Amino acid sequence: MPRFFVPKENITDDKIIITSGDVAHITRVLRMGAGDKILVCDGKGFEYDAEIVETGKKEIIFRVLEKTESKNEPNISVTLYQGVPKGGKMEYIIQKTTELGITSIVPVEMARCVSKIKGGDKIERWNKISAEAAKQSQRGIVPRVCEPMSFREAAERMKKDDLFFAPYECEETGGLKNTLLSKKDVKTVSFMIGPEGGFDLSEIEALKAAGIPTVTLGRRILRTETAGEAVLAMIMYEIGDVNN
Repeated sequence: MPRFFVPKENITDDKIIITSGDVAHITRVLRMGAGDKILVCDGKGFEYDAEIVETGKKEIIFRVLEKTESKNEPNISVTLYQGVPKGGKMEYIIQKTTELGITSIVPVEMARCVSKIKGGDKIERWNKISAEAAKQSQRGIVPRVCEPMSFREAAERMKKDDLFFAPYECEETGGLKNTLLSKKDVKTVSFMIGPEGGFDLSEIEALKAAGIPTVTLGRRILRTETAGEAVLAMIMYEIGDVNN
């Protein structure tokens, strides 16, 4: 069944109105009309079986048949603090971590970042990529790509979660698995990935001074665009999708 994300304000107990570019997709591409059914997600974790009642050029009105809680979301909320990479790597990171169950992504300006984020157009584009990946992977929410943060601000924000850490290629003793299993009843997780050049030594010292542990991902060094999705997959395996 086709799946679409609709703003919560366009959904009531018995009616849904679609006014976005999805109107043309539903009526012209899918050639759907009155009586046809789709699945609507409110981006907040709920899904609606809906039937088309009326179509127009600018909006489609649906009747709500059933409302259920999404079963496709993990048991935890995970935030990736990503050192801003070069070129289109950030788009890849957003797409793949969205597929794997990320909750939010924060671009972080770090010492070894080559690229700089200028203006809000890039953030808007990144959120569109997140929305498309969420639709494709049948997520119950659309992960948010936040405004960029400084390294110091990101490190302070991370500590508000139940579990937090930073993978570091020079770490030799602290393993990721032990870190993930070090606490019980974890509901929120955050982790920080460095850019292409990795963390600057001053940043590692700042993380440790702030009480944020560094962990090893094994004997091989991962690219920045690989590390985030690899860590997230391990998080979901160990503590995120434990009921699946």
